[in-house]
Amino acid sequence: MKGDSIVVEEHHIRAAQGAVKIMLPEIIKNKGKYTISVAGESGSGKSEIATAIANELKTKGMTSVIFQQDDYFIYPPRTNDAVRRKDITWVGPQEVKLDLLDQHLRDFLDGKDRVTKPLVCYEEDCVEDDTIQLAHAEIAIADGTYTTLLQNVNARIFIDRDYRDTRKHREKRIRHASELDPYIDKVLEIEHGIISRHKAKAFIIVNKDYESSLQKD
Repeated sequence: MKGDSIVVEEHHIRAAQGAVKIMLPEIIKNKGKYTISVAGESGSGKSEIATAIANELKTKGMTSVIFQQDDYFIYPPRTNDAVRRKDITWVGPQEVKLDLLDQHLRDFLDGKDRVTKPLVCYEEDCVEDDTIQLAHAEIAIADGTYTTLLQNVNARIFIDRDYRDTRKHREKRIRHASELDPYIDKVLEIEHGIISRHKAKAFIIVNKDYESSLQKD
């Protein structure tokens, strides 16, 4: 998202290093393009951990491209907020063009040189087109609340922190005062009910202490 701020901290790096350690044998064995999703609730550190994973993979000689789910929302942020306030049942995966994001991961796996994707501009509350190059990348990382639902993913990572755990982080990265009004807690509670069910689909779990481990059967 244009205008977003991503600050990678030590705990994000720790989670990324643990996740990469688990995934690396499979990535090497795969001998081709590889896709990863990083999912969790608002403020759980999805974008930061996705960036830290890309940085950690770079130390292994592997290049990555990141797809942010925020760019695939049907409406830009403030417009989407207004739609939610008119009809709270709008909250959920239907807000996002997950099929388009999945197609772009498929394009990556199929060896496409580039894709033209949406780019959300936060301040202008608009969506532009953005062409990104894929040929150089061996890994594609999709981060966002509902990315566990994507089909074209080799490894799914789930951050096991709910909206109550993430309050401080959301306050730190706040972009607009409306993001912390009481109504947003209702939205986050609905999202929690949806996203918490996705944990079972994950390959790797990042716990509240940002330690990464294989999902237990």
